Amino acid sequence: MATTLITPVEDRKRLARRLAGSGRGFAEQYGFRVTNNPASLFQVLYLAVLLARRGDFRRAVDGAGALRDEGWDSAARLARSLHQDRVRVLRDSGQRGDVDALADVLGDLARTVVERYRGDLRRLRALAHHDPARERKLLAELPGVDDQVVDLFLREAQALWREVAPVADRRALAAARRLGLGRSADDLAGLAGSGESERLAWLVGALARVDLEHRYAELTS
Repeated sequence: MATTLITPVEDRKRLARRLAGSGRGFAEQYGFRVTNNPASLFQVLYLAVLLARRGDFRRAVDGAGALRDEGWDSAARLARSLHQDRVRVLRDSGQRGDVDALADVLGDLARTVVERYRGDLRRLRALAHHDPARERKLLAELPGVDDQVVDLFLREAQALWREVAPVADRRALAAARRLGLGRSADDLAGLAGSGESERLAWLVGALARVDLEHRYAELTS
């Protein structure tokens, strides 16, 4: 499979601007606002948990949307939900595999965020003293959150939590390599601009969408 299709520096920057130009990252493209408030951050976190599962990413987006639309738009509200209700909502949204286990994980995640951080992931950030390594460690200690989930969450949150940038998940990096935009998060940060963590989040999110939606042809034709 061909890889580096766009090589001149200006062409790479032009493509990066095009990708980031919508002003929306992955989560916002699918209806999840990325703002620095407890409900928004928690929704991005459970979206990341669902995206990390195997299967069509659209089911993950639908599942996260169904949880939110059910009224479980914050850690406190999801923590108060009943297991059987979570199972029903997840199944109705098209989730596959062990949905009972997934419902358990989401309930445990919500309760833990409430117990440790009073439902507010900004408290996690404060406890870590804005240290990226510590933030990653504390996130990975939450139920259902592994390194992949951390990357998916911080891919979006870096627009707000500037200290964690640059972050790029494996999907975004796969697209970046194929399009000749670089091979690392640092490469993408160079294209987004120094200190532009919000623009970087938009670029990385757009690249992830390109890979998941198989949209390479429209970018290289």
